[in-house]
Amino acid sequence: MNRFSYTRASEVPQAIDQHRANRSAAFIAGGTNLVDLWRENVAHPQLVIDINRLPLRQIEPTAAGGLKIGALVTNSAAAYDATISARYPLLSKAILAGASPQIRNVASVGGNLLQRTRCLYFYDAGTRCNKREPGTGCPAMEGVNRMHAILGASEHCIAVHPSDMCVALAALDATVHLSGPDGSRVLPFADFHRLPGDTPHIDTNMRDDELITAVELPKQGFAEHHAYVKVRDRASYAFALVSVALGLELDGDIIVNAHCALGGVAHKPWRNTDAEASLRGKPLNADTVRNFATDILRDARGRRGNAFKIELTARAIERAFAMAAQRSLEEHAR
Repeated sequence: MNRFSYTRASEVPQAIDQHRANRSAAFIAGGTNLVDLWRENVAHPQLVIDINRLPLRQIEPTAAGGLKIGALVTNSAAAYDATISARYPLLSKAILAGASPQIRNVASVGGNLLQRTRCLYFYDAGTRCNKREPGTGCPAMEGVNRMHAILGASEHCIAVHPSDMCVALAALDATVHLSGPDGSRVLPFADFHRLPGDTPHIDTNMRDDELITAVELPKQGFAEHHAYVKVRDRASYAFALVSVALGLELDGDIIVNAHCALGGVAHKPWRNTDAEASLRGKPLNADTVRNFATDILRDARGRRGNAFKIELTARAIERAFAMAAQRSLEEHAR
C-alpha cells in the first residue's frame, strides 16, 4: 500500500471539492472493494476522503411513487428494509445472495455500483491487463477464463461485473443520482456501466469528479412475480457464474411485461429489451421461455474455459421463469 493522506467530509459539496483538488483521491465508505484493490497494488490513492458522515443514509418514498435509497445505506440495511422487502423483494434477495453478512453490514449501496471486476489477471499486478494498464493485453482471452464474459466482450477485455445487487437494479429500471462540481444529474441504470470496447479501464459513465448520492427505484417493483437465480461454485460468499433477475407482470398465464437482467455474463448487468418486448402477450410456457433464452443468448460467445456458461445461462433463465410462475400459481391458490 502506498503512503496517503486522509480527510473527512461532512457535506456533499465539501467532498466533491476535496476530490476535485486532488485527482488521485478516492472516496471511501465501507471500503470493501477499495481496500482489496489497494492491498493488491491495483489502486494507489494519494488522498482518501471518508464520506461516512455525509447525509446519504435515508430510504424514502418519491413523489412518483418509487423509492430513493441513499448511497451510504448499507447493503444489509437495504436488504432488510421493510419497504424494500415488501415492494422490491427482487432487490432484497439479490443483495442477500451476495458476499457475506459481515461484508453486507459495511458495504454501501453506492460502493456496490462501483466495485470492479474480480478477474484474476486484473488483481495480479504482476500480469498484463488492459483494464489495469491500457494497451498491455488481456491474458484471460486464452488463459483462465471460466468466470468470464460470454456477452458484450471485446478483444480488449472479457471480464465480468461481479455485483448481485446491480443485476436486480438493472431489472428494476433503477436510476442513479450523481452530484459533481457542475450540479446534479440522473443516469438510467442501463447507461451507468459501460461495455469494455477499446476502453476497458473505464467502468462507468460517471465523470471523475462526481459522487453517487442515491439510487432511485420506480413504482413498479414486480413484488408478485419475480425470481433471483444465482448459480455459483459454492452455496455462499461466491461470485456468480451466472445470475438472473426476473420481474414479470402477468394476466393469468399471459405475459404483460417482463424485465430480465443477467449477471456473471458481461462487463455490466445484461439486458435485451427487444427480447423482453417479444414476450408481451405470449403465454408463459416452456416454448416461450426457451425462445426468449435463445434470443437473449443469440450473440453469446464462449471460450475454452467458459463455453459451458451459454447453456448454463439458458437453464438459469428457464429456472427463473419457473420460479416466477410458481409464485403466480401460489398467488392464485390463496
